[in-house]
Amino acid sequence: MNNLDIAVLLPCHNEAGAIGDTIEAFKNALPTATIYVYDNNSTDTTVEEAKTAGAIVRFEPRQGKGEVVRRMFADIEADIYIMADGDNTYDATIAPELVETLIQEQLDMIVGTRSKKKDSYPIGHILGNTFFSKLINNAFSSNLTDVFSGYRVMTRRFVKSVPVFSDGFQVETELTVHSLQHKLPIKEVPTKYISRPEGTKSKLSTFSDGFKILNFIFFLLRNVRPMLFFFALSSLFMLASLGLGIPVVYEFIETGLVKRFPTAILASSLGVISVLLSFTGLILDNVRQSRLEINRLHYLALTKNI
Repeated sequence: MNNLDIAVLLPCHNEAGAIGDTIEAFKNALPTATIYVYDNNSTDTTVEEAKTAGAIVRFEPRQGKGEVVRRMFADIEADIYIMADGDNTYDATIAPELVETLIQEQLDMIVGTRSKKKDSYPIGHILGNTFFSKLINNAFSSNLTDVFSGYRVMTRRFVKSVPVFSDGFQVETELTVHSLQHKLPIKEVPTKYISRPEGTKSKLSTFSDGFKILNFIFFLLRNVRPMLFFFALSSLFMLASLGLGIPVVYEFIETGLVKRFPTAILASSLGVISVLLSFTGLILDNVRQSRLEINRLHYLALTKNI
């Protein structure tokens, strides 16, 4: 492990009260690692605190954690990447163990899952994380417990093959979905989640960011599971078509007359839309498969450093 180039990536926005302790914790845990702090338009003394603590400070002017992660992944060259938040809530002491596990088990990503203690992790976040984790698990037949954890250890091959499209806190979900979609070897490892330092405030809003994440997950499902997405829509239209059309057909069988032409036309239209949505799902699923093959070849073309 000492021969590997390890980069610790800390995206930050107004974390002056915690960034210094975060950097010190990772320096003590991984003395040979290079620590990068990417400042995202902080208005406090985050930059000064990070420089004083000995980190390399860089800047991303476009607001949003996803924007920062995309920039970090593009800029930094290393063998192993450790990503955490700059609020000192993740346990840095377990980082060497996570790196060793990544190497020994030949994984592409390890996710440090967080403890669910209410005093350190808000109940609203726990419920939201559980809901979205189950949603992802059902869509990809997985068994993950913390899809939103920001504590991740990744290989160079993973980092350089994941196209980050999200701009906010959805980025953790995107990393998880990318690994599941491409069937990459990942593992969850339980870690201690520490309460935020006194005087600091979480940037994550349970409801507004939760809605953004839900919207992003549906966007991802449309792109990575188009058959499931469009077949679900098709089923809704078909149910509506049958609900409106069956009484009209039954009436026609009994009387030989179609007395409700508008209803019959609407039912037929909904049925046609349902069929079109089904074919759309089939076509897009073939496109998705071709895209997956190209992405897989790109992933395999990258040098395996560990």
